[in-house]
Amino acid sequence: MSGTELWAVIPAAGRGTRFGGDVPKQYLEVAGRPLIAHALQALLAHPRVAGAMVALSPDDARWPGWKQWNGKPVMRCVGGGERADSVLAALRALPAQVDDNTLVLVHDAARPNLRDTDLERLIAVAEAAEHGAILAAPVRDTLKRAGEGDRIAATESREGLWRAFTPQAFRRGALIAALEQARIDGVVVTDEAMAMERTGARPALVEGREDNLKVTTAADLALAEYLLSLRDPR
Repeated sequence: MSGTELWAVIPAAGRGTRFGGDVPKQYLEVAGRPLIAHALQALLAHPRVAGAMVALSPDDARWPGWKQWNGKPVMRCVGGGERADSVLAALRALPAQVDDNTLVLVHDAARPNLRDTDLERLIAVAEAAEHGAILAAPVRDTLKRAGEGDRIAATESREGLWRAFTPQAFRRGALIAALEQARIDGVVVTDEAMAMERTGARPALVEGREDNLKVTTAADLALAEYLLSLRDPR
């Protein structure tokens, strides 16, 4: 496949406190490899992704020391206390040849089941869209708003609502500016699209597979193991 090179960014400085345990969730093993290894494989298997920048905690002693994957560079930098801080640090640390117009894919370290078909469609849409694009899926469940004592207060319309996945794909310069502005404004953004939205951008939604799950609980880890076993029975 021809086209300009892309780069990947993986924020992995978090400790996965919601998961529990002593091992940060990105290093939990599933299908024989840490979650972050599956994330790197999914990204760097794409012919146009030239390399990856991983943002790590300054005291991370579990990083395996990978310097390349599929013959492509894997670089690391020091991340921050929030996801946005780590993404911003990684964007700034990209090699000099990665200019502000380069499309960058930001992907969760604990999202191991990204399919190449979803990645291909995301890249195609993001390159054509003015404000980038994200993988997502429409909300299909009925939504309830909780009131006092966890009793149902209301049923909310799911019309037009989507669940945001990763990767999320934006031009490097625009995303840096959006994340920097959010920091100045004191706003903690929970994903890159939120930062872009605050600037007036309207990223495109690319419907992706529902099994592109993010591991946040022990049940998620078991499900990820099962899903990956379906892809490679070995």
